[in-house]
Amino acid sequence: MSADHFGVHRGGPDADIARRDFLKGSLAVAGAIGGTLAASGSGAAEPAAQAVPGKPWAAGDRMKIGINLEYVRHADKSLAYGVKTAAKIGYKYVEPCFLMGRCLLSNAGYCHVTSLDIDPKKIQDLVDETGVKISALSAHSDLLNPEWGVEYARKAVVYAKALAVPVVQITEDMHPPTWMTEDDAFGIMKIVLRAIAETCADNGVFLGVEQHGPYTGKIKRMKRILELVDSPWIRCNYDCGNTFLSGEDPYEMLEAVIDKVVHVHAKDISVKQAEAERGKVTGTAVGCACGDGVIDWHRIVRRLKQAGFKGVLSAECGTEQEAIRSLAHLTKVLNECEA
Repeated sequence: MSADHFGVHRGGPDADIARRDFLKGSLAVAGAIGGTLAASGSGAAEPAAQAVPGKPWAAGDRMKIGINLEYVRHADKSLAYGVKTAAKIGYKYVEPCFLMGRCLLSNAGYCHVTSLDIDPKKIQDLVDETGVKISALSAHSDLLNPEWGVEYARKAVVYAKALAVPVVQITEDMHPPTWMTEDDAFGIMKIVLRAIAETCADNGVFLGVEQHGPYTGKIKRMKRILELVDSPWIRCNYDCGNTFLSGEDPYEMLEAVIDKVVHVHAKDISVKQAEAERGKVTGTAVGCACGDGVIDWHRIVRRLKQAGFKGVLSAECGTEQEAIRSLAHLTKVLNECEA
């Protein structure tokens, strides 16, 4: 019987016990790290559970603008480069991407995606140095995988707690196995969400289900997913661009999930991409600069404001120049909507 990077055995009668022991140990480590960060006066925000009940933002706040570090995904740049450049552009929030295990390219600084094995104190020091905050951890584990998906999401939630980050995202495999029926899929997602919800409750971190696949990308299915488990910690990371590409109306999707939105991926879709891919895919890694595409940002911001959303609009674009234009456009929209 072999063990993974964390000493958790994958098979045999002791597997469940080993996993529980690992999770207990992770929670203890996260608590110790979180206490160290708080005692050091790092300026990190309070955990989500201590903000407005049921919301990860403080009362009286305005909507904020952040950026997903995928904007440097094709630039052979490190996490540090992405965070520091975002701060120089003028962003106050960043959304880093994390993976399980180790990546040679990441360790060498050739990509921004970072391991959840990295001491969170190093991440905290980086954001403190640049003056930005983390809006969410992009750790897209698989809703359709009750083993790996649960383990990945739980580790990300514990890590988020250590950094006082209020949201971790999740979505499903964009290409489920051919044997999986819709009934199979919803049964598996219910098991996965129930398991992760327990860890979210223990750590005061929201799980943001994102529109990105064949189930989350459709309005009726997404509503059903958000009702599978009765937990205040299971919410929505709203992505208008992915919804649009899936063939659904992004404004109708927003209306359907409005009461559960805790984080927003501000993803615009170019006319060229819309014409080529709409209805043929369920999402895309990054879009164009906000304001350059088909999304009506005034309409989205006004609806979010009406619903009381005061969280982060995290731009998902593909280049530094698009990041600059996205910030300018979203700032203009927020000012015009007074949001």
